[in-house]
Amino acid sequence: MSTDQIDSDGFRANVGIILANDKGALLLAGRLGSKGWQFPQGGVHVSESAEEAMYRELYEEVGLVAEDVQILGATTDWLKYRLPRKYVRRNSKPLCIGQKQRWFLLRLLGADDKVCLNRCERPEFDRWRWVDFWRPVNEVIYFKRRVYVRALQELGPHLHPQGLPPRPRWWPQRWHTVFDEDAERAPQD
Repeated sequence: MSTDQIDSDGFRANVGIILANDKGALLLAGRLGSKGWQFPQGGVHVSESAEEAMYRELYEEVGLVAEDVQILGATTDWLKYRLPRKYVRRNSKPLCIGQKQRWFLLRLLGADDKVCLNRCERPEFDRWRWVDFWRPVNEVIYFKRRVYVRALQELGPHLHPQGLPPRPRWWPQRWHTVFDEDAERAPQD
């Protein structure tokens, strides 16, 4: 029996973790045995709140506990993405067509050496590094990019109260169009 929460629309409840250091750089982790990079994330179990899942995933994926971080913010709602057809496991029940994620922005308290990728039996990552604010959007798998931008746009003001860093020169023009439309449609506080 699965311990994951999958809603009636087929979206699996998940938490995403944006971990910043005291200089405002973000932790990006490399998937074990592959070229892929992403923020730490993981499923919300049936018996957990999103915050409880965040702390569990924080420990399992990067070896940190609550005392190692400060919560700066969380997204006000779930941010969803659909999986491309080739990634949908058609034989799984209930069918999962994508993820709905509650994102948390955390600040690391203390030294980098607190980060440890092998605290659990089956580590997800084998390397990590600090990156500039928008870099994760370019490095994550393509179908997660819109959610990454939405999470960074919503939570970024906690790190950058004077305004988000400008988008980098490598940012493709087509991203400007899509991501700006998403920002216009996002609920305003």
